[in-house]
Amino acid sequence: MKKKALVPGSFDPFTAGHLNILRRALTMFDEVVIAVGVNQDKPGLFSMDQRIEIIRQVTKDIPGVSVIKYDGLTVDACRERGIVHIVRGVRNMLDFESERSIADANRRLAPEIETIIIPTAQEFAHISSSAVRDILRHKGNTDAFLTPGTVLPEIR
Repeated sequence: MKKKALVPGSFDPFTAGHLNILRRALTMFDEVVIAVGVNQDKPGLFSMDQRIEIIRQVTKDIPGVSVIKYDGLTVDACRERGIVHIVRGVRNMLDFESERSIADANRRLAPEIETIIIPTAQEFAHISSSAVRDILRHKGNTDAFLTPGTVLPEIR
């Protein structure tokens, strides 16, 4: 049986840091499902369909990756797909504390689902989707933050 993991997030947009976490997750799992979710606390720059298209473009040549959209609890998305591992990336201790709290809540909701937290590689620790959105809104150069060749849609 193949080992699968779900990597949830808003991915607005998908950055080089996200790709780093995905590649590292693929060293532990046969299949990784990138789950693009709705985050009510984060105003989106790109539509859900645009974010999914960006991720598919970036991951098209990476075996074992699929992309889905979901709305609701991450543990429910896992259960619907028979997945028992959630992978989350962290850049720093603030991210870690936040992700740990979410992992604890998920464990209470679904004790059979385990969260694996992966610290991003040092060269990507400065990258956040929020910063990339701000740079894009101000027409700045995002080449150092996105994967080479990423084509972004027009900003709405």
